[in-house]
Amino acid sequence: METQEKIGDKMNIGVVGIGLIGGSYAKALKKYPYTIYGIDNSQETLDYALNNNIIDIGTSTPSEILKDLDVVFLCLYPNEAVKFVRDNINFFKRGAIISDVVGVKRFMINSLDIYFNDEVEFVFAHPIAGRETIGIKHSNEAIFHNANFVITPTKHNKEESINLIKTLAKQMGFKNVSLVSDVQHDEIISFTSQLTHVIALSLVNSDEEKYDTSMFIGDSYKDLTRIAMINDTLWAELFLKNKDFLLKQINKFENQLDILKDAIMAKDINKIQELMRSATKKREKIK
Repeated sequence: METQEKIGDKMNIGVVGIGLIGGSYAKALKKYPYTIYGIDNSQETLDYALNNNIIDIGTSTPSEILKDLDVVFLCLYPNEAVKFVRDNINFFKRGAIISDVVGVKRFMINSLDIYFNDEVEFVFAHPIAGRETIGIKHSNEAIFHNANFVITPTKHNKEESINLIKTLAKQMGFKNVSLVSDVQHDEIISFTSQLTHVIALSLVNSDEEKYDTSMFIGDSYKDLTRIAMINDTLWAELFLKNKDFLLKQINKFENQLDILKDAIMAKDINKIQELMRSATKKREKIK
């Protein structure tokens, strides 16, 4: 079916895991002529989503509704997303498109490659958006506005399926939709996302709490450490599933830190200023 025809239909869209990201997906897509189905293990979460008109139909039993869903977004942690597919592969609608939100793509593609002949199509994606809180009560479609969305195509993907997910991403408010390989994704994300969390964690954990830190901080500390308030279950998975690239980025960062440290020790003001100017120029290129 052509993308435009499918978009024109009143599609049935499923969101598995109605937490921060899943709830935000549902809220954003609810504005369009789609029927939004929610799947979650928590009845409290389902009740909240139904009572607040975030979803149209909710269930904790996937087999009841997967056969009716044209598109399914797996808004789950990496291991949970893979387990959900393994447990429910026989219940998906023939021709359904399954997408995800996981921040490590090689793991997802390698784990689910076995199912590419099961008359469903996987369009792997990563919405680069979030906040330090979790749960449906903190969901907000505004976190997608002007944010980046990445799709990692595989050899099994049809162009119309990728276009459909791109269209839905745009409808949710994402500004940029990029297509890169799973390897490219994991390499750049190890720098732009995972390393930044490593730095924030290390900075906060280096606080000896000799003083009341809160009385001596400004925006610089607050901006740098906001993401240290972290979902440890999710991010521990992400770090370990991308450890090859992440460890390389940590080594590069440590090298840069040593260069600056040595310049300070040597009282080399010219080198210090050179490093500052270099960082300023690189940062100015990022819009």
